[in-house]
Amino acid sequence: MTHRSRVRICAAALLTALACAVSVAPSAHADVLEYVNLGDSFSAGSGVLPLVGDAPLACLRSERNFARVVAEQQGYELIDVSCGGASTEDFRSRQHPDTPPQLDALSSSTDLVTLMIGGNDGGVFAGAIGACVRAALGSPGTFSPCADTAGTSFVDTIEHQTYPAIVQALSDVRDRAPSAHIVIVGYPWLLPAQGTCSPNMPVAEGDVPYLRALQSTLNTAVSRAASETGVTYVDMSVVSEGHDGCQPAGSRWVEPLVFSEQFVPVHPNALGEAAIADEVTRALTR
Repeated sequence: MTHRSRVRICAAALLTALACAVSVAPSAHADVLEYVNLGDSFSAGSGVLPLVGDAPLACLRSERNFARVVAEQQGYELIDVSCGGASTEDFRSRQHPDTPPQLDALSSSTDLVTLMIGGNDGGVFAGAIGACVRAALGSPGTFSPCADTAGTSFVDTIEHQTYPAIVQALSDVRDRAPSAHIVIVGYPWLLPAQGTCSPNMPVAEGDVPYLRALQSTLNTAVSRAASETGVTYVDMSVVSEGHDGCQPAGSRWVEPLVFSEQFVPVHPNALGEAAIADEVTRALTR
């Protein structure tokens, strides 16, 4: 074989290799899973520093929220539009001038959707906690001033307003992302099963089980909505037991109202967001 022939053969082999490399690149990129995270402050990780630099400041979206942990660990391509204070209404309308409706992040190519939502609908979460703190401060020594005053009002709101709103939200997500695996996460415990830890969580002792029952009602509504719409539900109630806001730093997954170690209290801390990420990953790999 002449030298010129060997050169031609090598050149042809090189061109073939380059062509193969070019043809492989698009398919490798196509294998990257498209992942969208929606939802409220628990989903955004509001209060956990550092915040996402290019996200709307009002959303308080954390670089360490559960979706970003999952995406980093699994190599997913994440679009995160979660936002502190969001309700189901903000899936279809602008929560802030610089936040498009969250559903706009979804498309027919979306592979995975995660979300936490429902706690802000009807002011249930923030409204109940605020009411019970005010009741405790206004009626010192009273066993259950919040339950005595509010009665079933918060539960009624969840049953008649929040539940159907979550069903509609999940149906809307399915319509926008028909091929996606949709995962909705329940809320981790904020308070212990019994007792209190005032002043860290300044709630009367008898109102602790009242708020726990309310949170259980909310999580049940989320679970029921997931079942009705064919969505995966991640239950945080079992794994978060003993990691509520009354526990010491290093053990708690939720920060207390007073003496919080982050600037948004009564929300998951970095440990809590990581724990949610673990449960979401388990649900995805079952």
